[in-house]
Amino acid sequence: MNIREKVSKNLKDAMIKKDTNLTSTLRLILAAIKERDIISKSKGNDLEVNDKEIITLLQTMIKQRKGSIQLYEQGNRVDLVKKEEDEIKTISNFLPSQLSKQEIDEVINKTIISSDVNSIKDMGKVIKVIKEQYDGMMDFAYVSKVIKEKLSKL
Repeated sequence: MNIREKVSKNLKDAMIKKDTNLTSTLRLILAAIKERDIISKSKGNDLEVNDKEIITLLQTMIKQRKGSIQLYEQGNRVDLVKKEEDEIKTISNFLPSQLSKQEIDEVINKTIISSDVNSIKDMGKVIKVIKEQYDGMMDFAYVSKVIKEKLSKL
């Protein structure tokens, strides 16, 4: 079952259970996916967006909510912070399982060694290799920070 089907199934279940918050979040996800489908079709593609593109979309949605949380915290809006955190939890359920920081460090170390990089100028090369294998499984903002630290020590 692909991500789109999982979201639709969960939406039906949430509607049956009359869980309005979950229903709302799942509808947001489906609307974002349909918007991407429309954009894709307007560019001449006949197919719907695939799971890889949906994962990227979901990660963007999470990033947007994290930004909103910071603003709501500054505005002392605890109610809205909680709503955004709940949406992040729901969206995260459709992403592949995330690697721990220790696992991410191991992946970075192996990639740096196998890619034969010499300086921070090779940071893009390392990120590209990691992204090809682990896209959707780690926070690339954190990955970039760690790679930058490690490469600056070379």
